Amino acid sequence: MPVLLRAWRERRGYSLRALAERAAVGFSTLHKIEQERMTPTVDLLEKLARALGIAVRDFFPSGWPSERRSRQASKRTAGRPKGRRSRR
Repeated sequence: MPVLLRAWRERRGYSLRALAERAAVGFSTLHKIEQERMTPTVDLLEKLARALGIAVRDFFPSGWPSERRSRQASKRTAGRPKGRRSRR
């Protein structure tokens, strides 16, 4: 699962070390997340979001993954009469 940590860190102008200090997390932890060698916990994402002044949801690309699935499902059912399922 991609996490947009590096993009937000750079947008805010923080180095890895500066963000690690600000969020009270390890430098190597942030590095591993940015390199996609570690998946952050919700608690860690909350700490990072507070340090960056963003919402946790901002770490994820829009439409990832539940919104993408619901859009695909709505495309599949578009144009079908309500209350009926068509066989394909």
